[in-house]
Amino acid sequence: MSADWQRLREQFPVLKNWVYLNTATFGPVPQCAAEAAAAHLRSRDETASLGFLDWYTQADVVRAAAAKLIGAEAEDIAFIPNAGAALAWLIGGIDWKSGDEIVTLTHEFPNNLYYPKVLGRAGVSLTELELPDGRFSLDRFVDALTPRTRLVLMSTVNYSTGLRPPIEAIGAELRKRDILFYVDGTQSVGALQIDVQAAAIDFLVVHAYKWLLSPTGTGFAYVAPQVREWLQPSLYSWRSHKNWRDVDRLHHGVPELPSGAIKYEGGMQNFSGIFAMGAVLHLIESISAAAIDRRIQQLAEKARDVLRSCGGSLISDGQPHYDSPIVTAQFPGTDISELAAKLRDRRIAVAVRKGNLRVSPHFFNNDGDLVKLEEVLKAG
Repeated sequence: MSADWQRLREQFPVLKNWVYLNTATFGPVPQCAAEAAAAHLRSRDETASLGFLDWYTQADVVRAAAAKLIGAEAEDIAFIPNAGAALAWLIGGIDWKSGDEIVTLTHEFPNNLYYPKVLGRAGVSLTELELPDGRFSLDRFVDALTPRTRLVLMSTVNYSTGLRPPIEAIGAELRKRDILFYVDGTQSVGALQIDVQAAAIDFLVVHAYKWLLSPTGTGFAYVAPQVREWLQPSLYSWRSHKNWRDVDRLHHGVPELPSGAIKYEGGMQNFSGIFAMGAVLHLIESISAAAIDRRIQQLAEKARDVLRSCGGSLISDGQPHYDSPIVTAQFPGTDISELAAKLRDRRIAVAVRKGNLRVSPHFFNNDGDLVKLEEVLKAG
């Protein structure tokens, strides 16, 4: 049965006042998620928080739903406060040696640049692979790898251009060379389908405040079983011991770590945010991730048509691997920031990144939203 897209728009109060085409910055939180967070806060008062261990049981349901969305197992998933924190878990747990190398793509999100650059103090080099005219070449990427390459960092979709690297092909090449593959899925998970097994991903992070339409400070990481065998936690808490649920008799010795990714989480969690994310994951499952992927691709193609018709120049018109929900265009001779401000004044939410006007539709958008965008752009 096909989704009732028009009715689903009722879940998003922001649409009453805005044409919202800016999920790549913040995803609007649907009513079901807000209600889930509020229900948790109400329950704290109703129960005096005496049943707090039940919150972890409920969170495990969300953990399983997150795993299912990306083709993983529940024990592979750890909740995270943001993508940067999860990246620090990985980079901080690698035994770096002077001369080691990290490879990423040029114009990556700063998360994937800052920590690797800091490692330069220890003699670790960062290669930012150039993309001439925005073109990604798998051959050029493979040529950039050396016997000293230990880690590749990459986003599933580039935040400023919409580039969608072929991560399955990339993952296959890295697996052959025994190179760790870290992927930031914040700009696609919840919109585009992904399978961590098919892409041979070792570590995937998703801050859920964008395409997973959740509050900030909420997200999850996939940590592959083979990584968990050697990656030690960067923090230890009362939940580090495998029998942490026995709160009346907490272990006071060296903790025996659980085998799952839960060992990286630490203590108390952002339960309101986790339960809000759980409501979104349930919503996605009720629609189907495949249907959402198709819907977004259709809307993104229509957005490209609108930007072209209004004089925009799109990288995606000349290069492959731009089939993503982040649609960007340049308008020669136009101040892009002023253009975005004009759209904002007309209650159309978009963004500007690196000289590009960025339009990012999600499944709740419709053709009418894109018609309004076109009308304002053509009005000059």
